[in-house]
Amino acid sequence: MFEDLRNFVLPALSDMIVAVEHVGSTSVPGLAAKPIVDMDVVVPTEAEVQTAVQRLTSLGYLHEGNLGIAGREAFIPPDHVPWHHLYVCTAENEEYKRHILFRDYLRSHPEDAKAYGDLKLELAERFRDDRKSYTRAKSDFVNGILKLAGWT
Repeated sequence: MFEDLRNFVLPALSDMIVAVEHVGSTSVPGLAAKPIVDMDVVVPTEAEVQTAVQRLTSLGYLHEGNLGIAGREAFIPPDHVPWHHLYVCTAENEEYKRHILFRDYLRSHPEDAKAYGDLKLELAERFRDDRKSYTRAKSDFVNGILKLAGWT
């Protein structure tokens, strides 16, 4: 699904992007995940973030702003493509760096990926109707992995 979604946005952005990265739980083989792809579209400069916003809007994406994370713009996908999370930022964006560090660590440490998946399943059951509590409850684990991966 990531490849299809990347191919959907590439024609509008191919002359300006640095990368389109598959991040989030679906990017780690075998990790428990909802079937929702997370994508980070990386552009060279802050000025190009605004150009990317305009171009994605022309594809039918709804720009949501930064949702409280400076330098990263979020989008709701068009109705005719599978639901996914798409963000645009530069390679210097801290949240982007965290996404890549976390993903790459879990990809190379399957035992930690399994522990994370087990925790996610337990928390999904416990916080079935409370997304904020679910996210809060896994933050200590995520921060621990980031620390192991070298996040300072």
